Amino acid sequence: MSAGDGVFERALGPDFARLHPQLQRRFGVGVAAGYGCVGRGVMSEVRRGPWWTLPFLAIGTMRNIMFPERGTDIPFQIDNHAYVDSLGRETVTFVRTMTVRPGRRRRFDATMIYSEARGRIIDYLGTHQHLAVDLELAVTDDGALRLTSGAQRFYEGPLAFRFPMLFSGRAHLTERFDDERGCFVIDLEVRNDLLGFLFGYRGAFECEFPSDGAVPETVKPYREEVRE
Repeated sequence: MSAGDGVFERALGPDFARLHPQLQRRFGVGVAAGYGCVGRGVMSEVRRGPWWTLPFLAIGTMRNIMFPERGTDIPFQIDNHAYVDSLGRETVTFVRTMTVRPGRRRRFDATMIYSEARGRIIDYLGTHQHLAVDLELAVTDDGALRLTSGAQRFYEGPLAFRFPMLFSGRAHLTERFDDERGCFVIDLEVRNDLLGFLFGYRGAFECEFPSDGAVPETVKPYREEVRE
């Protein structure tokens, strides 16, 4: 592992080489690598929990974290671009844009860094990096990437506290490459420790790997948080 490795290679260490080659390319996005990844496809299903989860999900739309819509066959795009932020950290965008119905798009924004202090990826959720989430990564026997979110911390001005999981969700994501179909397959589920299932989606997509170095300003957060 070296400073020139991307954030996922640094987090996974030797296990990075166990990923399917197409996933190595996709999650190898980094400043030194010199390319990004733009995926386009269809979510076969976007789900949400019962009616009482709606207020929780509606609040998430204010910062592009989650949203209350559900449906099938929803077109989407995921933008992964690497850049050095104003704090000098290599950052990779994970911005998912879904056309939930004609004329209505929803976004799920995240920016990720590798934390030397914590020895893991920190996932800043939303447009203002208010929520910093520890990520646990693992590679499955068939070369898929499994991601589980852990401890969460809320930052706003002088305010800083560990966000109680009772009022939040724990994400479980699996991404793999389907050799027969020639595409990436993604499955996400967010659950609350007490309330159960909150939100999820599953779908398939194909990727382009632009090497022009351009990072659209529209996928960067409005605010950057120094605290991890």
